[in-house]
Amino acid sequence: MSHHAPKIKPADDPAFKLPATLSVLSVPLCVGGIGSLVIGWMLGWFAVDARFGMSAYLTAFTYCLTIALGSMFFVLIQHLVRAGWSVVVRRIGELLMMMVLPLAVLFLPILVAVWVGGGTLYEWTNENFVAETGFDDGAWSAKTSYLNPGFFTLRAILYLGIWIGLATYYFKGSSRQDETGERTITERLQARSGPALILLSLTMSFAMFDWVMSLAPTWFSTMFGVYLFAGGMLSAHCAIAVCSYVLQSRGAMRDEVTIEHYHDLGKFIFGFVFFWTYIAFSQYMLIWYANMPEETEWFFHRQHGIWFWLSMGLIFFHWMLPFLGTMSRHVRRNPKLVAFWGCYLLIMHFVDIYWIIMPEAGQGAGGVMGVIASLLCVGGMVSLMLGLVLYKANQTGVIAARDPRLLESLQFHQI
Repeated sequence: MSHHAPKIKPADDPAFKLPATLSVLSVPLCVGGIGSLVIGWMLGWFAVDARFGMSAYLTAFTYCLTIALGSMFFVLIQHLVRAGWSVVVRRIGELLMMMVLPLAVLFLPILVAVWVGGGTLYEWTNENFVAETGFDDGAWSAKTSYLNPGFFTLRAILYLGIWIGLATYYFKGSSRQDETGERTITERLQARSGPALILLSLTMSFAMFDWVMSLAPTWFSTMFGVYLFAGGMLSAHCAIAVCSYVLQSRGAMRDEVTIEHYHDLGKFIFGFVFFWTYIAFSQYMLIWYANMPEETEWFFHRQHGIWFWLSMGLIFFHWMLPFLGTMSRHVRRNPKLVAFWGCYLLIMHFVDIYWIIMPEAGQGAGGVMGVIASLLCVGGMVSLMLGLVLYKANQTGVIAARDPRLLESLQFHQI
């Protein structure tokens, strides 16, 4: 244990609240984000084509969604294992997981594209797909029994409903505890975290099959959901580390989040860099080894032109560089360096999502205007999400002030 005995501050202490310098950014971030998102979307749509614009929008949406779901997984797993160390940073995860509420609204354009059909976003909505590709009629009718607008919408409502239910239940419980200090709230959240994790894991996997993998309707990989889960978990830990650092630099939770907490976040970042690489390589290796045309096609597209260089870039810059960069204990015990690698990997996570989705738009990177459109979309979506997270944080605070394990978290010390 640490040599000093930290004291728990009162629940209304300024250290637990969002600093005023950050709360004033909420409205500008939301307004700027919406503007940037709309401009990027329209630029992609009109400067390249409708499918490119929708794909750029889906890339931005998937990027934010994976971070939100990764944060939800983080919150649930802390409750499940009754973790004490993470209490001081868990509220950040809770705030990030609440992004699933606005993201449910932002899913509507994707749903509209499905119902409009004609391959606006997904090839399987194009009635002439079989005629244009020569795909087997029998196999296609089996595919479309699952991939059709009605069933797609029903599943999407189910996924989003479960995520909103879980996020709201856990966030409300945690914020209510700030007011009442009830220990039974923690016990209730713990008791339900097991089934909640199973629900989240299944719905996330199937949502990734439906919303991302089905962009290539003839391709399939049972590891695909886990691949995006790995990226989401990595980016969630990165986001929590970066947010903690920014909040501390503005005066919040300075005594509460210590080098020990950054060290643990750094270890998780290091671990999930390797886990992401393991899943990515496993998926590639199995498909390469089997060498079946219907499976190799997806990777074949990504071994040509600009996508080849992005594929190589992911190997070096999403795995090797951060793997070596976060390996050292000295790095993981330096808050500034943990925050740096967090920012870096959040950028690389976007590159990964871009590499997964944009080749299916069929226009390469869409030239200079296409790249600008993609960046405006993701910048706008992230800005909007940050603005809404700050708004929520301003209402509830940035630390679970009366969690029964708060003292354990304050005294947390690496062995």
